[in-house]
Amino acid sequence: MNRKPLIVVLLFWWLLTDLPVLLAAEAVPSVDVLLRGGQVLDGSGSPAIHADLAISGDRITYIGPPGSFSAPAKQTIDVSGLTITPGFIDLHAHVSDLNQYPHAENFLRQGITTIVNSLHSHDQAWPLAEYLSQLKAAPNTIHFAGHTWIRKRVMGLDNRSPSEAEMQAMRELVAQSMQEGAFGLATGLEYVPAVYAETEEVIELARVAAAHGGLYFSHIRDEGAHIIPAFEETIRIGREGAIPVHINHHKIAGSAQFGSSKQTLALMNTARSEGVDITHDVYPYGAFSTYSDILFPAWALAGGKEEFADRIADAELRASIAAEMHRIFPQQTGGTFDSIQFRGLPGLPGYEGKTLADFLRQNNRPLTLDSAISALIDLQLAGGFLGIFHSMSEDDIENIMRDPHAMIESDGDLVEPGSGYPHPRSYGSFPRVLAHYVRERQVLTLPQAIHKMTAMPAARLGLPDRGTLKKGMIADIAIFDPARIQDHATYTDPHHYSTGIDYLFINGAAVIYAGEMTDALPGRAIRPD
Repeated sequence: MNRKPLIVVLLFWWLLTDLPVLLAAEAVPSVDVLLRGGQVLDGSGSPAIHADLAISGDRITYIGPPGSFSAPAKQTIDVSGLTITPGFIDLHAHVSDLNQYPHAENFLRQGITTIVNSLHSHDQAWPLAEYLSQLKAAPNTIHFAGHTWIRKRVMGLDNRSPSEAEMQAMRELVAQSMQEGAFGLATGLEYVPAVYAETEEVIELARVAAAHGGLYFSHIRDEGAHIIPAFEETIRIGREGAIPVHINHHKIAGSAQFGSSKQTLALMNTARSEGVDITHDVYPYGAFSTYSDILFPAWALAGGKEEFADRIADAELRASIAAEMHRIFPQQTGGTFDSIQFRGLPGLPGYEGKTLADFLRQNNRPLTLDSAISALIDLQLAGGFLGIFHSMSEDDIENIMRDPHAMIESDGDLVEPGSGYPHPRSYGSFPRVLAHYVRERQVLTLPQAIHKMTAMPAARLGLPDRGTLKKGMIADIAIFDPARIQDHATYTDPHHYSTGIDYLFINGAAVIYAGEMTDALPGRAIRPD
C-alpha cells in the first residue's frame, strides 16, 4: 500500500487546523489593558461568568477563563469582586451643549458611554456634518434630525399646515440631515411648534428618513389624558412611514390616567403582531421635567410670546384659555399644587426646588385652582419655566420597565454641579435602576437590566460592534460593584453624582479610573453604517 498520499493528506490537515493557532500565538502582541478576575455580564441577558478581558486599542481582544491569558499587558487591573459590563447606552438625553461640557461627568458617573441626542424640542446643530466632525467629548454621541428645529426653520411658530413648498423644504432638511450623519427623525409632538403638525406631515418626513435607512424616535403627542390616541398615531406613523419606531420615555402622566400602561403595552404588542417594528424606553422616576407650555392649550402659544400676551390681554380669550387649563391641570400633574416643582423662575430668584403651592403662599394668593391658573398665566407671560411634574404611578413605571421590549434612558441634561436645579434623572437614572429596581425592588434581574441598557439599545440603533462584550467588539466597558452602585440626587437636593462606577472605558480609553475622572476625551460622533 502506498502511504504517501495519506501522509500528504494528514500534513495538509495539520496545516489547516494548527497553523492558524501557531500564527496567532506568534502574532499576539502585548495588550493595552488586562482586566483580571471580574464577573462578566456580556449584555445578552445571560448570567455572569468569571473571566479575564483584554483591550488593545479600541477593541476587546480576549475574553477567557481567569488566568488563561498569557500575553504581556501594558497594564493589568485586578477587578476581582466587580462586574464587567458593556458601557450603557442612553437612548435619549439633551446634550446639544456638549462642547461646553465635553466630559459629561454626570453621565459618565452613571456608566453611560453612548448618548443619543434625539432632539425632541431642542435645536439641531447645523450643518450637522460640520458639527459632528469637530465634536470632541468623552462620551460617544448619536444624533437625529429634529422635527421641531426643522419646522421652526421653515415655518416659525405658525399654527397651520405647511404649503407644498414648505413641505418640500422640510423633506430636504431631513434628507440632508440623514446624509450628514443623522440616525433618523425625532419628534416632540407635545411641544410648540411640532404640536401644530398633522400626522400626515410627520409621515411624509418619516418616509424620507426611512428611505435613508433611518429610525423614528418620538416624544409622543400626549403622555396624559390622550395617551391612547397618541400611541395609535405613533403606530400609524411607523406603519405608513414604513419605518422602525421607538417611543422615548414611555410614561403615564397625570393621576387620572394611572394604570393605563396595560393599554399602551397591549397596543404595541398588537402593532408588532401586525408588522410594525416598535420599541420603547423608560426612566426610573415618578416625575417628569418639561416646560410650563404643557399646562396651556397649544393654540394659545402659537406665534410666540407676543401673540400669547395679546390673547391674554383679550378678556374673552383669557377666559377661554383659563377654562381649558382647568381641564389640563389634572391631566398633566399629580392633581395638587405641590406636584409642580420649579427648576427656577425667570427673574424670581429663590424658587429653585419650590412648588406652585409655595409660590401661592408666599405671594398671598389663595390655594385654589382659579388662583393657581392665574399665577401660571402670569408666570408664562414672564417667560415661562422649566418644572418637575410629580404625576406618575410607581405601578406603571414597573409595568413598563418589565416589558421585554423596554429599554432604559435618562432624559437628562448636561449639568454643572451646583448650577441650576436639574431633575435628579440627569445624575442618577442608570444607577437608580440597578440600585432600586434590581437590588431593592427586584423588578428586574441584573442580567435583564444590563441587557436593557446595552445590547438591546445597540441592536435598536444598528450598532453591530457595541453593546455586548466579545472579542472584536469596541471596548465601551463599565466596571462596578452591583452591591455598591447608587444614585444620590434627589428632587430637593439634586447635585450629587452617582457612585459605584469604578472604571469606565470608551473606545478603549479610561474615562474613569479607580473611581476618578480622567481627562480623556475619546468619544466619537457615531454615524450610521
